[in-house]
Amino acid sequence: MSSQLIIQTIANAVVVSGMYALIAVGLTLAFGIMQMANLAHGHFFMAGAYVVYALYALSGWPFWFAVAAAVVIGAVIGLAVERTIFRPLRGDVVAGFIATAGLMFVFDVFVGEVWGWGLSRPVPNPYMRAVRFMGAAVAFQRVLVMPFAVVFIGGLIFFMKRFRLGQALRAVAQDPETASLQGIKINNMTALAMAIAGGLAGLAGGLMSTIYAITPSLGHNVILPALIVVVVGGMGSIGGVTIAAIIFGFIITFVTTLVDGVTAIMVSVSIMALVLAIRPKGIMGHAID
Repeated sequence: MSSQLIIQTIANAVVVSGMYALIAVGLTLAFGIMQMANLAHGHFFMAGAYVVYALYALSGWPFWFAVAAAVVIGAVIGLAVERTIFRPLRGDVVAGFIATAGLMFVFDVFVGEVWGWGLSRPVPNPYMRAVRFMGAAVAFQRVLVMPFAVVFIGGLIFFMKRFRLGQALRAVAQDPETASLQGIKINNMTALAMAIAGGLAGLAGGLMSTIYAITPSLGHNVILPALIVVVVGGMGSIGGVTIAAIIFGFIITFVTTLVDGVTAIMVSVSIMALVLAIRPKGIMGHAID
């Protein structure tokens, strides 16, 4: 690889790491609170991308207003899924797993029927200039992803450590029965967790809408890497998942550049299996931190 290609690949890896972090942190937060995996989480990301396409590319909204709307829509979808699927099925991990797997296909059919099957919806880049570093040019839109990930994930960690609602979330994750005896309403906490998870996924989808091809299969493309990141980082560990997102963002980007995307996923799954053989609970365990 030439030095310019290496720098370009590193820049792309940073962008992918930020995207994985936003998606996976929400996914692991919801799992930590509910102890149930949401296979449809990647489709929250897809919904955010389509919201930006509809409002910014088609309707002429300012880009950042469209991204803000994507966050809101993602949070609303998260609330709806919590109320209609996770709350009635609480405690039944297998049923929740199957229900969200079915929800993935509901999203696919809905989006396919509304926007067309197999059609990529282009979103124009709001910033045409590029940031140049050591001979490599990185689109300014890509540069924005990592700062957003740092601010929002840092804000989430601060919220969970310094605010009563955040501390209540941590209490429910650690011991829901004891938290309930202390007056914490479990339903409110699971709804809040899913709203945050959906909002973060919507934000990631909105930010990446100008970079990724927006198709009905977009949710499937991101959920497997996100699940790998969550499993390796620790189901319920925000810190561990953030570290894993950076690691796998670089691994997947470099392997994809050198070989192809399929090989990148194979390598990632192999690394996940190795990590779990050494540390079955992931890098930082299962506790919400």
